[in-house]
Amino acid sequence: MMRVLLEDQSKAINKLSKFKVGALFMEPGTGKTATAYEFAKGIPDVDYILWFAPYRTIHAPEYESSLPYELEKCGGIWTKYDLVGIESISNSSRIYLELHTKLSEAKKPLIIVDESLKIKNWEAKRTQRIITLGKLAEYKMILNGTPISRNLLDVWSQLEFLSPKILKMSLGEFKQNYCEYTTVTKNVNGYKVKKEFITGFHNIDHLYSIISHYVYECDLKLDVKKRYNSIRYTVGVEEKKEYEYWKEFFLKLETMMMYDNNIFIRMVQKLQHSYCKTQDKVDKLFDLFNKTHSQNQTIIFCKYRDSAELCRNSFPESLVLTYGKHTYGLNLQNRNVTVFFDKTWDYAQRLQAENRTYRNGQFEDCLFYDLDGNINLDNLIDSNIARKESMLEYFRRVGLREFKRTHR
Repeated sequence: MMRVLLEDQSKAINKLSKFKVGALFMEPGTGKTATAYEFAKGIPDVDYILWFAPYRTIHAPEYESSLPYELEKCGGIWTKYDLVGIESISNSSRIYLELHTKLSEAKKPLIIVDESLKIKNWEAKRTQRIITLGKLAEYKMILNGTPISRNLLDVWSQLEFLSPKILKMSLGEFKQNYCEYTTVTKNVNGYKVKKEFITGFHNIDHLYSIISHYVYECDLKLDVKKRYNSIRYTVGVEEKKEYEYWKEFFLKLETMMMYDNNIFIRMVQKLQHSYCKTQDKVDKLFDLFNKTHSQNQTIIFCKYRDSAELCRNSFPESLVLTYGKHTYGLNLQNRNVTVFFDKTWDYAQRLQAENRTYRNGQFEDCLFYDLDGNINLDNLIDSNIARKESMLEYFRRVGLREFKRTHR
């Protein structure tokens, strides 16, 4: 039976099938897996497919949300293949060498890198090894749910994997041509230390003109809606005391000066963790399940191991996930209720979490519940997400003194 493709999937295949390499920058839920599958089907005599994806996508908690299940729905892979957790390539030299051998022995191999943002760091062993393997395959494709414009610097290593002939420039040349920098000088133990931060990009039109032939971008278009709700809770007395203790500890200027910008990350992690298990959060969630939704239609996102363990014990029928590794690639459109038990600073993580349910194949409105505490930090995180910033982007924008002023 012939598979019926969505309009954007057909457009992507028609465009990229003209080349031996291609990039799908398609929002989560638009059907990147099916598109890549059909791209592979169009390669005559392909005799080996190496498909990299986040480990959690391959070995998902529910088989119906896994990559193997998605490929099975497409019709199954018809030739020799390996599905490899992208994290494994840096952890295991054995796996790397085995894949190197298989690619070398194949006559017409294809490599697909799903969630290719995971090879954005050129210096990482994972990136180096995948790019090396890429030299053994004429056909290559990368899949990504994050738009190119989110951070242009992330694009270089991904395109270098596809082919160095696309950009024809080193990473240094790429930075010089497209990135704007601000230099910050700090005194550390009597020495002046200079650091450069990327503050913007230029010549964007020129970059797009170079890569546009090999890239297909599309947004998610669904007939269902996203509906957002806030659940207010009160931080417990003991948790509030701990929060205030750590706030005063970190906001002392002499403490701040002992560290670099990483102190901001340490501080907000410690502050948020201090109240992540406060009892009223659990009570409010019990109220939600008793009055409105069943646990088995709900996903709960947590940031910390102990809050995730608390939720698994308290709400055993719900699917409890953590941000980061659990937000990549899972197809969970069989559920439509998501609770953010802990907040995340990272807009990209939040978007990935929302798109586990808001994706093609979802036929009900998606409901999102934020647990909002009576504490300044929660308000700050919400504002940060609204601006689509990461934690470090926020800190670089407002600076330490402004943060101290608003949190006294």
